[in-house]
Amino acid sequence: MPNMIETEEKIPRTLLVSVDTGKFDAQASMDELCELVESAGAEPVLTVVQKLDRPETATFVGSGKLAEIKDVCSAQEIDLIVCDSELSPTQIKTLEAETDVRTIDRTTLILDIFALRANSREGKLQVELAQLKHLLPRLTGKGVALSRLGGGIGTRGPGETKLETDRRHIHRRMETLKEQLRDVENHRSRLRTRREKDGVITVAIVGYTNAGKSTLMNYLTDAGVLAQDKLFATLDPTSRALKLPSGVTVMLIDTVGLVRRLPHGLVEAFKSTLEEAALSDVILNVCDASSPEAQVHMKVTEDLLSELGCGDTPVITVFNKCDRLSALDIAPDSERVVHISAKNGQGIDRLLERIEANLPVSLRRVSLLLPFTAAGLQNEIRQKGTLLSEEYTAEGIRTEAVVDKALYRKVAEYTTE
Repeated sequence: MPNMIETEEKIPRTLLVSVDTGKFDAQASMDELCELVESAGAEPVLTVVQKLDRPETATFVGSGKLAEIKDVCSAQEIDLIVCDSELSPTQIKTLEAETDVRTIDRTTLILDIFALRANSREGKLQVELAQLKHLLPRLTGKGVALSRLGGGIGTRGPGETKLETDRRHIHRRMETLKEQLRDVENHRSRLRTRREKDGVITVAIVGYTNAGKSTLMNYLTDAGVLAQDKLFATLDPTSRALKLPSGVTVMLIDTVGLVRRLPHGLVEAFKSTLEEAALSDVILNVCDASSPEAQVHMKVTEDLLSELGCGDTPVITVFNKCDRLSALDIAPDSERVVHISAKNGQGIDRLLERIEANLPVSLRRVSLLLPFTAAGLQNEIRQKGTLLSEEYTAEGIRTEAVVDKALYRKVAEYTTE
């Protein structure tokens, strides 16, 4: 369905509204909301923050602040209000009635960006399912209002016709989506099983949105993944082969970026994608080192990895964008912490070394001279190791390979180094 920005040249002028209850850093969250609004293609014009013990049940903000918001919307010709919390149907209805301006919440905005970015069949299915889950409890009393919705931020995905359907139809659609997702997940599971059977080692890139994960993926593998300075520039997982300095080849997997206060329903909807990280052999937690919120971003990722059961998986913390920092601001690397710049390649060699050091099995590169009577070992190297080169000579088969401990014991007597 065409969105408002595509059908009308005017970019929506947006007012951002937050209630600061003291439970989280309201200013940092508003700064992120501003980036989200820009990523959705709208223009953040003003922000309004009110300190309250809790949001007002009917109006989200207090009556005085609501009157102020109404005046601001009129004076600044605001087209859209985005609230930095999840709104109830009553709160949305009241805000829209008082201001005569379309109103959405943080979750709807994030879902909208996901709908804009999704390209794969799985991504589109997951987005639609999450949108319908979010929409369903908000149908009550909104039947007439829904028919007024056109294109634009917060309405992508299921589209106008689906928004006008009744609960029964939405439930049926959700079941269909779940069934289709199960088929996709089964296919993904079969691919994963095949990788495990073939001994493919996987390395997942996870982290906060806009931390430079896709830029790192492109630098390492020339994957051609969309890399922009926008939140959620990449939604669909991308897998590419990466050859490490030792000659070992691993499968590098890029995953969707995270944000603070990520709606639980969204985590559930994208669980199959995030499981690529949960089931990987090594995890790279990429963080924007130049962000003042770097530690918070890292904690968000760590908490989600813990929720996904990644406690036993080696995690390497990768502080990216170090080209924006002075040398004095960059701490020394350690066994599980590396500082890099995916933009100019700074620290990439150390990162590859750290990946190799955390591989699930002990691998080593060997130079061999196999006698022709031991040609069977050459076939075993092809099947269980990584054959880098081979040359048939009068003395025997000169071989360069990467092997694990078990295979090394079999070929150790033929090493030439």
